[in-house]
Formats: sequence, C-alpha cells, structure tokens
Amino acid sequence: MVDDFLGKWEAFRAAREERLSAPHGYLAITGLHWLDATPRRYDGAPGAWSFGPDGVAVELGEHESLTVDGTEISGLHRFGHLDERGIRLRAGEVQLEVARRDDAVLLRPRDPAHPLRLEHRPTPTYPPAREWVVDAVFTRSDVVPPQDTAGEVAFTLAGHPTRLAAYDDDGALWLVFADATSGRTTYPAGRQLYAPPPDPDGHVVLDFNRTINLPCAYTEFTTCPVPVPQNRLTFAVEAGEQSPVSIASAQQ
Repeated sequence: MVDDFLGKWEAFRAAREERLSAPHGYLAITGLHWLDATPRRYDGAPGAWSFGPDGVAVELGEHESLTVDGTEISGLHRFGHLDERGIRLRAGEVQLEVARRDDAVLLRPRDPAHPLRLEHRPTPTYPPAREWVVDAVFTRSDVVPPQDTAGEVAFTLAGHPTRLAAYDDDGALWLVFADATSGRTTYPAGRQLYAPPPDPDGHVVLDFNRTINLPCAYTEFTTCPVPVPQNRLTFAVEAGEQSPVSIASAQQ
C-alpha cells in the first residue's frame, strides 16, 4: 500500500486553515481585557465586568443581554470562579470568551467581522519533505520541572542529535521550540508541534512538516508560551509554517 504522504499533508493544511479562519477562532479576537474588582465596560462586550473574591460577574444594562448555553441572561449575573477553559457567551454574532490565566481572568470578544479574519491569507509553509519526519523516544520526567514539562523527546533531525522538552497534551505531546529560522523566515518567538501519544515503550513519530505558528504570530490579543532554553535549537528547521502574511503586505 502506497503511503499518501503529500495527500495527508495537504489534508492537514486544509484543516489547519479552516480552523484559523473559523468564525470565532483567534483571528476573530478584537481585544484582550484583564478583569479586576472594579466593574468596567470594554469595547465589543455588553455589560460592566469585574473579578473579585466571589469570582466573575457582569452587570448588564437595561437593553442588554447575553446568551449562555442557549439561555438568555440580563441584569446582574455571577459566574463564580472559572477555570482555564472558561466559558463562552454570545452577544448577537459576537462570542465572548471569559477564562482564567493563573491568578487573573481575561475577557476576549470574538467578532466574525473582524478584518484580521476576513482578510486572512493562507500561511506560507516550507515544501513538505519526508526528511522532516523522524522517529523519537519520549522519556517521562520523574520530577516535574518549573516549566511543567512532562519529559523530553530524543531524536536526530537534519543530522543533529536533539532533545526537546515536551508538554503533556492529554496524553499526546506538545513541543514549543525556536530554531535558526526564527526571526528570519519564521515567527521570531518560536513555533509549536503537536505529536501523537507515545507508545508504551515511549516511541513516537514527530512530523516537523506539521509545525505551526503560535497564536501570537497572528494577533496581539493572545497569550503564548516561550520555548524553554533547552528548546532553542542552533540549526534551521526548514519545515512547517513560516511567518504569516500580514494584512498590509497582502494588500500591496
């Protein structure tokens, strides 16, 4: 049976671009607001929002309402303490994301009509090549380090023996790294790669053709991790996504 390497990569790219341009994806985010104890109004979001000892609350005006899980709310509504996943509310076509980040809570409106989403152009990529698909071995850490990485993957890439710290992603692996292309052909802060769960012996396949940008490569209204020192490679990984096309350059 012939392995359809190119066809699988093209399907991956199509799905990736579909997620990027989704009506309420991060290209639709119009602002990043951090709530505090004082009720405040924010652009793109009805009501006055606050976050205090009792959690998150919103006080909606006389002609304002929000929809939560299909139920309309009005007046003063308390959401209590939220987790990192948070909640999603609707105000017409706009979706509001409210979620915890460490000891803070963010509010992000997502408007499908945001120009960043409407004028998005497909992200440039390096040509796919089998040489960037490598076998690796994952070793779980007995002690969780300060960065909360789960362990490391060891492999050889472009002739370089390499070890990258990996985060746990519900059993799968998440790698955040920078390399010699960072700030040249790829986003300066680094990129990310999601890999499948390792087998019982720790073996896992890493396909660097599926390396993608961090959300902050597209918009300032996201929060992104930075690669740990171990994950700053000195050689070039010429695979996966390159720097996004900006609205300004797309219009030239």
